[in-house]
Amino acid sequence: MEYAALLLFVVSASVTPGPNNLMIMASGLNHGIKRSIPHLLGIDLGFTLMVVAVGLGMAGIFSAFPRLHDVLKVVGTLYLLWLAWKIASAPVDGIKLKERKPFSFMQAALFQWVNPKAWIMIVGAVATYTSAGSDYTWQVMFIALSFLLLGTPCTIAWLLFGTSLKRFINTPGNLRIFNISMALLLVASLLPGLLDLITAY
Repeated sequence: MEYAALLLFVVSASVTPGPNNLMIMASGLNHGIKRSIPHLLGIDLGFTLMVVAVGLGMAGIFSAFPRLHDVLKVVGTLYLLWLAWKIASAPVDGIKLKERKPFSFMQAALFQWVNPKAWIMIVGAVATYTSAGSDYTWQVMFIALSFLLLGTPCTIAWLLFGTSLKRFINTPGNLRIFNISMALLLVASLLPGLLDLITAY
């Protein structure tokens, strides 16, 4: 395993825009840091567990049943489109905003399994930075640990960025524009996966 290359991959993949980062940024703006912590932990711990699960077993299942992966892609895409709609149409007045609940730990952790970018990152990392041998399990665990230790600060940065925007987005109209923009970016992040799915058939 080439450690430096892996760590560079982890940071670059974790810090770039994607469903997790866009949603935690929106949560930071709409709910603040404290209420978004379960969402943050769900992303980072849920993703780490997913790396282990995929690396040690799920990849074999998808190799044997490739259509299962396609089904998951479709379900994930539909779910993300629904989330984009929920973000775009979220209430922006102060009273309703307090009544809305941010993602829970479990919701964020389970979301990783329908997040197309998560699958791309994990499968890419496991396929590229592991080799067959007696230390394969250690390699997968090292990849998972790398995502936990280096990916978490990236997620925190997006949360803090969203929270810092509160001083600029301090009216219902501006918040509506922000939420719609985040929803459109979320949809845009799905386009590469959709194109791959379409061209495959």
